[in-house]
Amino acid sequence: VQLQASGGGLVQTGGSLRLSCAASGRTFTRLLMGWFRQGPGKEREFVAFVKWSGGSTYYADSVKGRFTISRDNAKNTVYLQMNSLKPEDTAVYYCAASGAYQTGTSYFTRDENYDYWGQGTLVTVSS
Repeated sequence: VQLQASGGGLVQTGGSLRLSCAASGRTFTRLLMGWFRQGPGKEREFVAFVKWSGGSTYYADSVKGRFTISRDNAKNTVYLQMNSLKPEDTAVYYCAASGAYQTGTSYFTRDENYDYWGQGTLVTVSS
């Protein structure tokens, strides 16, 4: 599976960005898709995931209510709409795909449970 992330850039506090991640190489609907991020000097952290049909999503507390993850299975693409951005959202954002099937949520908040990773796209939020 190849993942290509795009959409990062420089935005002011309170602004919005939409990240996209296009997948190829495997049946997209069999992949759970997630977004992670790594800020300067920080560990990589979970942001959000969306399950196979797109009907179920889960967010880190730090982004809940501001970010929205969605997927378009016809386009093999997952999105992360980011609103009300804060300087602490500055990070390299990575999309990831998991071929596992689990019914819980905590499993997919851990990066070791993802099989494929995109190259990352930088989001910088200026104050």
